[in-house]
Amino acid sequence: MEFTFSESEGVTILALSGNLIGENDGLRLNDTFNEKLEDGNINFIVDLTKLQHINSSGLGVLITLLTRARKRGGEMVLVNPSEYIRNLMMITKLNTIFKVFPSKEEAIIQFK
Repeated sequence: MEFTFSESEGVTILALSGNLIGENDGLRLNDTFNEKLEDGNINFIVDLTKLQHINSSGLGVLITLLTRARKRGGEMVLVNPSEYIRNLMMITKLNTIFKVFPSKEEAIIQFK
């Protein structure tokens, strides 16, 4: 799995690509996310456009990131999940925990 961070209108965008399925991926992502929190970033958009597959470990990583952002008084939303990921979130009821938007632009409006 690969990931990049960028900024847009005061919101940190985390773009994921590949497969979020392993413990090693989660550890690297957690460490980098924590650095962003330490730098004062608290609002995040997670762009799932290029994420192909996610398993229970990957879902756990996303829950952990959401919890950390909220503990700092921020929020984390998801954008553009594939149909597979949307169905997985519905089955696991995570669609009731995460706010999901069809695009980054619509998600950015949420933070204004």
